[in-house]
Amino acid sequence: MTTVDYMSPRVRLIANVATISGRNLHRLVRVPTLIAFATVQPILFVVLFNYTWGGAVHPPGVDRYIDYVLPGIFVLSIAFGASQTGVAVADDLATGMIGRFRALPMARSAVLAGRCAADAIRNLFVVGLMIGVGTLIGFRFHAGPGAAIAAVGLAVAIGLAFSWIFALLGLFVRDPEAAGIGGLLAVIPLIFVSSTFVPVATMPGWLQTFADINPITITVDALRALCLGGPTATHVWQALAWIGVLLVVTIPAATLRYRQTTAT
Repeated sequence: MTTVDYMSPRVRLIANVATISGRNLHRLVRVPTLIAFATVQPILFVVLFNYTWGGAVHPPGVDRYIDYVLPGIFVLSIAFGASQTGVAVADDLATGMIGRFRALPMARSAVLAGRCAADAIRNLFVVGLMIGVGTLIGFRFHAGPGAAIAAVGLAVAIGLAFSWIFALLGLFVRDPEAAGIGGLLAVIPLIFVSSTFVPVATMPGWLQTFADINPITITVDALRALCLGGPTATHVWQALAWIGVLLVVTIPAATLRYRQTTAT
């Protein structure tokens, strides 16, 4: 008698997700370019944006630009990193790895969930790395340790939503290069037409209209409130609502698309 034979479907799903997550994390460690993308790029973002824009941008109520911009860089780095989720999913389809997973006695949803769970762990590492680098050049949390932990959790949550979005993209395009380009084309305008780097009030009026409802702006404002202090409840609930909507839409859509793709 084996334990596996008597696993409940939920426990088996969790075990499958853990296995796929481990596979993706091992791949991250073994491929030098992936390690560089996960570590060097976030460090460059923190240092370059702070020292190139910090002298020209002076947001009201903030003494140091790094305190203002780092919450935005959290989202920027996580969004850019999440675009690799689509690349990885498309690559698994192109190389036949998805077909091998299909032949195994495992839940189909575990493949995508495991990929996104591994990305969440990577994002936690990336956020911690950026906080460390930011602290060295002057960043400080001003609202206490509880708000700091909440900020890290919110950053990882938006990263999870991005991962599912780009996993869905990878399933549709089925080409790694196209998935990478498509992911960046989607992220770049959303990031730059937001409060990531400058206050929305400094933009032209017609652009402010979009920036104000941009989910990136809402999330960055929530992260900034948790980092700098002040009223946070409205910002955080709005960000969580956006993240919830994105997950409710993309998880079933990606799972359905995966089943359709592997059924052919």
